[in-house]
Amino acid sequence: MYDMYRENILDHAQNPRHPGVLSPADVDHEEHNPLCGDRLHLTLRLDENNRIADIAWDGEGCAISQATASMLAEEILGKTVDEVRQLTRDDVLGLLGIPLTINRMKCALLSLKTLMIGLYGLKEWQKHDDEDE
Repeated sequence: MYDMYRENILDHAQNPRHPGVLSPADVDHEEHNPLCGDRLHLTLRLDENNRIADIAWDGEGCAISQATASMLAEEILGKTVDEVRQLTRDDVLGLLGIPLTINRMKCALLSLKTLMIGLYGLKEWQKHDDEDE
């Protein structure tokens, strides 16, 4: 049942969408997952309507963290920052489409964490991170 999702995850991990770093960028933020060593550097350009006009990311880590960054980049390109603010953990986990162990949850959510802190600051991410409790 999950084979299709696993293939999609591997495809995004091996053939990432929107790789690289934008310079200049309106948003430039990097986060790390110290538990496993995953790293994600996210850059965004916004248009005059506060819409994400371009996105690029660079990182290292497991297939889950890299695939999620690629999937999230595709998901948010063209959306306004207000639309992006509405994204939840469940939205991001839904992109993956497979159940994850608690250990893999931080890998899968690193891209959302990087995006939320980069756009809105740590307090916005803490709203999402508190969902773990």
